[in-house]
Amino acid sequence: MRKRLALGLVWSTLGFAAQAELAYVPNAGSGTISVIDTATDQVVRTLAGEGSLGRKLEGVALGADGKVVLVVDAASDAVLAVDAQSGRLIKSIPAGKSPEGIQVAADGRMAAACAEDSNEAVLIDVERLEPVKAVALQGKNPEHCVFSPDGRWLLVSNENSDNIDVIDLALRKSVALIAGEGHPRGMALTPDGRFAYIANEGTSSVQVVAMGDWKVVRKVATGLRSAGALAHPDGSRVYIANGGAGTVSVIDTRSNEVAATIPVGQRPWNMAITHDGAKLYVANGRSNSVSVIDTVSNRVVQTVEVGKLPWGVAIR
Repeated sequence: MRKRLALGLVWSTLGFAAQAELAYVPNAGSGTISVIDTATDQVVRTLAGEGSLGRKLEGVALGADGKVVLVVDAASDAVLAVDAQSGRLIKSIPAGKSPEGIQVAADGRMAAACAEDSNEAVLIDVERLEPVKAVALQGKNPEHCVFSPDGRWLLVSNENSDNIDVIDLALRKSVALIAGEGHPRGMALTPDGRFAYIANEGTSSVQVVAMGDWKVVRKVATGLRSAGALAHPDGSRVYIANGGAGTVSVIDTRSNEVAATIPVGQRPWNMAITHDGAKLYVANGRSNSVSVIDTVSNRVVQTVEVGKLPWGVAIR
């Protein structure tokens, strides 16, 4: 009995190890997706389809089971559904004109892609891999689409009109506008759904917005050309990638002050974090690399070379 139990524990441990999280990095200049094993921080494969998946890969997200990668190809006005293991193109999904950012809702059922030139948020059924609704925006030139944790709202940052659309997902309609400060880009929502942190590239700052009444309750100075934004899973910190400074600002959400500034590569952009919150992965667009940050020490512990012009990261 003890021998069988021991063997069971060994196989259980091996099975757990086999499920290590993978980080998917779209390379806009290479038309490929680099896949990083987060246990070793090494590139374990490169998804390239028939040599290139697209001419301008940008936003990336993953289905709930991790088997399908959804990556935006702005040049083909589409979201590409790619087999996460083989890199085979499963389907090209129309997504408005020049889409850029994409996110999958917490329940995994719906994705939203932001179409910059047609000023709409395209909602996609993740299981059927089909667009279900293109929501017209009040703002202009959307870049990032972010779901609220409860799936009630979708926030869309609009660079050219300096504002953020608030979409009621039940109505599938934009019902409010939040005034930004200058080229709002990345947005991070706290896990409790109470606050949104909006990075304004033009003012190198972050607005803290109360969800529901959509009022700015705090402004935080960060680094030059703040662009990417991501919340820690426990809600204690928000990370801001500063494209001009080559740094990541760590905002303490209790004080809403910058608690640390971490040097990374050139033009850090979009980020992802492991589900245990232990490691943050930052795409460095001009360094063709990903910085891996230990979130306890706030230090870069590894730099991973990827393809040309990495745009962001998604982890599953």
